[in-house]
Amino acid sequence: MKGTKFEDVSLETIIKEADGGIYNNAAQVWNHTFYFEQFNSNAGGVPNGIIAEKIISNFGSFAEFKEKFNKAAATLFGSGWAWLVLKSDGKLDIIQTSNAVNPIREGLKPILTCDVWEHAYYLDYQNRRPDYIEAFWKIIDWKVIENRL
Repeated sequence: MKGTKFEDVSLETIIKEADGGIYNNAAQVWNHTFYFEQFNSNAGGVPNGIIAEKIISNFGSFAEFKEKFNKAAATLFGSGWAWLVLKSDGKLDIIQTSNAVNPIREGLKPILTCDVWEHAYYLDYQNRRPDYIEAFWKIIDWKVIENRL
């Protein structure tokens, strides 16, 4: 942001320290980049390895995790994001954020996100957000997700 104290800092720093329009725009750039980096048309399916173990440890099973995540994404009122985050105690949690809000600001480490702004799904799914959320899982690259731990 030329001419501000944020001119030469990372998006993460802006997310932690800025307010208003600067925060909203920086957070949305970060959120969308993070969102698109987790996709691979040759991926999807059920995770394995460390991420699978962590999901099972925190949610009981992948099916339970997916159900809870889907519910968080489907029931978020208005525009925003559903997130799988790593808390400071090492546990995973599922949270919802409205608009541009990014979990980094709350001291959480984002691991996975689903964009539930209408622009993410409306052209293909109209008002069928749950159908979009189900399709979302078909292209998640679990190696990328695991590397975010």
